[in-house]
Amino acid sequence: MNEKEPLIPKHGGYRNLKTFKIAQLIYDVTMRFCNLYIDKRSRTHDQMVQAARSGPQNIAEGSQASGTSKKTELKLTSVARASLEELKLDYQDFLRHRSLEEFPPNHASLVRFKKKRCETLQDFQQWIREERNLLREKSSVALGGSPCKSMPSSGFAANGALSLINVCCRLLDNQIASQADSFEKEGGFSERLYRRRQQRRQDV
Repeated sequence: MNEKEPLIPKHGGYRNLKTFKIAQLIYDVTMRFCNLYIDKRSRTHDQMVQAARSGPQNIAEGSQASGTSKKTELKLTSVARASLEELKLDYQDFLRHRSLEEFPPNHASLVRFKKKRCETLQDFQQWIREERNLLREKSSVALGGSPCKSMPSSGFAANGALSLINVCCRLLDNQIASQADSFEKEGGFSERLYRRRQQRRQDV
């Protein structure tokens, strides 16, 4: 056994995780989205907000718990991933029920969104304003010809949120796979404690 193996390894540091940063932005975006476009008295409002909140909260809790329980870390990270999948369905339902387009990954607006690399709610809102301005410009040019298909701010917001969720889910899938591999190879607190005791017996 490596003598320097810590009984409780470094843990926490979740604020530096890309998954946490994106999940936190998803929460901020969803809070704003629901307050603007979903009836506050509806169950959907509460469900979307809670699903969005579950993402960063469980990533943070799992990271903090990893020092003594890799199993708990893996479980909570999986809960965060499942919550974002639930939130994804809510945004898709919003678009479908209003006959609004769900943008494919190569949609021009999403390409510009990904290049913008939004880090804050303000960045996200600025992207929506830019897309709405582009749409208005295209509509002006199209006067007398074929009209441009309209997309309200809510549609851009839902599609932007879906793009963030897809990115975060892919990263969480990788994070979960890495955590599972580490747990399988190294075990958790119980295994470290066992190795530490075995080493002490050998040293006597």
